[in-house]
Amino acid sequence: MSTGTTASVSTHILDTSIGKPAEGVAISLSARAGLDGEWAVLGGSATDADGRCKDLPALPEGTTHVRLDFETEAYFSKKQAEAQQDAPRVRDSGAFFPEVAITFAVTPGEHYHVPLLLNPFGYSVYRGS
Repeated sequence: MSTGTTASVSTHILDTSIGKPAEGVAISLSARAGLDGEWAVLGGSATDADGRCKDLPALPEGTTHVRLDFETEAYFSKKQAEAQQDAPRVRDSGAFFPEVAITFAVTPGEHYHVPLLLNPFGYSVYRGS
C-alpha cells in the first residue's frame, strides 16, 4: 500500500498464447533512489493461479525507480513439457525471452499496477490501474 512518502507496486501476467493467467512465474522486485543510486533487491514472489503477485514487498521511502524481473523461461519450459509429454520436443527453449525486466519511475504516494502480456516470442507491458 502506498503512503504519502512511498509508492506501491502490483503486477499480474496474462499468457496471451492461451488467453489465461500465467501461474507460477517467479518475480523479483528491486528499487533505487535517484539515477545514480544502487539497485537493492527487496524480495520477490510468484504469480498465483490468477496470474497475480499479491505479496510483493513494500518500497522504501525515497524510491524513485523500480525494476520487476520476471523469470519467464522456467514458466514456458514447464508449459511446453506438459503439452509435449508424449510428443517429440519441437524446439530447444521454452521461450525466446528467458526473462523480462521492466524498469519504471515512481512518485511517492502513487500506486503502480504493471501488467505483463506474455507469449513465447514477445511481450507487452503497460501501466494499469
